[in-house]
Amino acid sequence: MTDPLAFPLPRTCPFAPPDDYARLRAREPATRVVLPTGRPAWIVTRHADVRALLGSSDVSSDIRHPNFPAMGAGEQEAGARSRPFIRTDPPEHTKYRRLLVPELTVRRVRAMRPAVQGIADAALDAMLAGPPGADLVTAYANVVSTSTICELIGLPNEHIALFHEITRVSGGRNSNAAEVGAALGRLFQLLADLITLREKEPGTDLLSRLVTEHLLPGRVTRQELLSTIGITVIAGRETTTSMISLATLLLLTRPDLRAELTGDPDLMDGAVDELLRVMSVTDTIPLRVAARDLDVGGTVIPEGDGFIALLAAADHDPAAFPDPEKVDFRRDARHHLAFGYGIHVCVGQHLARLELAVALETLLRRVPTLRPAVPADEVPMNNASATFGLDSLPVTW
Repeated sequence: MTDPLAFPLPRTCPFAPPDDYARLRAREPATRVVLPTGRPAWIVTRHADVRALLGSSDVSSDIRHPNFPAMGAGEQEAGARSRPFIRTDPPEHTKYRRLLVPELTVRRVRAMRPAVQGIADAALDAMLAGPPGADLVTAYANVVSTSTICELIGLPNEHIALFHEITRVSGGRNSNAAEVGAALGRLFQLLADLITLREKEPGTDLLSRLVTEHLLPGRVTRQELLSTIGITVIAGRETTTSMISLATLLLLTRPDLRAELTGDPDLMDGAVDELLRVMSVTDTIPLRVAARDLDVGGTVIPEGDGFIALLAAADHDPAAFPDPEKVDFRRDARHHLAFGYGIHVCVGQHLARLELAVALETLLRRVPTLRPAVPADEVPMNNASATFGLDSLPVTW
């Protein structure tokens, strides 16, 4: 047997998964790797296999498992303490998830469109108020995603910079347990103060409803509520920030795609799913442990071994998406796995789609002269985070 492959593999192009994914996918259904923690694990790269494993009851998401394939130095220790619901199994996971599912239905998300539109317009107003030139990640993408989460939950909007820093540390693969714990502690203290306020003065926001309908009647503990809201803030803002930034860079470097989208606004919904497929920024989020021996296309992942179901590899599998590197806004990409699959499928996927559609449409309509301020190959990519993205995107107009 060959030595395990060092993982993760960096992306060299912002619009494509790591180059080796295609070779690995063609060669074998599951590959042995060694993680930055030194722990062995497996990676799974084919669309059908990734989908089947994420939908299986024979896998565990419990971060406390000794072979959980955590990628960051402090991820497992901090997660075992904070218990984010995406790193739990039923029935614990089911209990947490039921808090959020009714709040993020298609109907409720559609009702948020005016608010999201107002957030995008306000962010753009502020960006355009100064001389030409800005970092689109900071001035627009991060503001839209963070302000939308604040609007949904009922959080003060002045904490945008704080949320960004907390996510940078907690999601960074180089952060140790103490650093992750300190970052989460700052977030939980802010949320705890707000929960106390909502207990006395409830409003109409999501946090108020969770407090009055679940915390006060004793259906959840304060710590459970803190954990659920905390992971919603972290996951909800970081992924959408990355998608808005990457999608904008793609459109700015592909005038043909930009013209297609501005010429036919009805393409936007399909374009959003295609962009989600192409970028698959949460590629390495589905971390699992085999609860029994798993046969993956003839390769056995033994019971107790950790594995990573690679979303970007699956979403660029030619068996599922012909000519997968081509960006085709008319492609039916709805079976992509950018939001995961199975019981852990992203609970906020409808809101993420709405944010991306509104952010892109507003940007293209209001700033037709928008262009990169540096060559595309000089835009810094962030390969050291749980969510792939851009460190910055200098633009001008």
